[in-house]
Amino acid sequence: MDLWKYFDVTHRKHLVCNPSSGAKLTKLVELLNLPRGARVVDIACGKAAFLIRLAERYDIHGVGVDISPYFIAQAKERCAARTPNANLTFLEMNGADFHPEEPHSLQVASCLGASWIWQGHAGTLKALIEMVEPGGWVVTGEPYWLVDPPAEYLASLEASKDDFGTHQSNVKGAEKLGLELAYTIVSSPDDWDEYEGLQWYAAAEYAREHPDDPDLATILSRVEKSRMEYIRWGRDSFNWAIYLFRKGDDS
Repeated sequence: MDLWKYFDVTHRKHLVCNPSSGAKLTKLVELLNLPRGARVVDIACGKAAFLIRLAERYDIHGVGVDISPYFIAQAKERCAARTPNANLTFLEMNGADFHPEEPHSLQVASCLGASWIWQGHAGTLKALIEMVEPGGWVVTGEPYWLVDPPAEYLASLEASKDDFGTHQSNVKGAEKLGLELAYTIVSSPDDWDEYEGLQWYAAAEYAREHPDDPDLATILSRVEKSRMEYIRWGRDSFNWAIYLFRKGDDS
């Protein structure tokens, strides 16, 4: 089935499409302390929860990029409803193909939870650094292991321990690239429970409303597998954080 349809179905109840919260995004927006008209890009913008908050506070010139046609459509709808006069543009495309008109020209480049676009956290940092001016902000959302993941968990995920680092290695890797850590916003168990639980809830509601969808069995099977993984292993093994990095003035 279409991957982006699956994420649309399972994230229908989400306003923030990652294991964080609206309050934490608002805190992030406050910390950035941007000048009016700042130039911003948010790669894998989802439903534009971050960009809309930035537009409300700073009147930014923002671009949201997402490969999902469902999320881009919802981002446009939410922007029209909440910030109809905002200078926001939304592009349906692979984030790896986005490049600003001029390199090193943005005040903020962010990617909250989609580092697979550049094959991991290091690749994401390098790509965003190229977009941001000296003294600007690089903002990432990245998973990390809380403990050594059980072999059964990795097998179920079809993943490797090396796919993600630790909280410390996420920071150290950025520092090696010349970034300075300014702040971290770490997900809580409650953040995770809401993020995961809303997916189960949304899938069950969708099943009741669309019993004849030919993709329904696949959707429910995948959700059940994800639920089992989270309850059995993920909640105790895995976490996620938003990292706020400052690019050096001489970079």
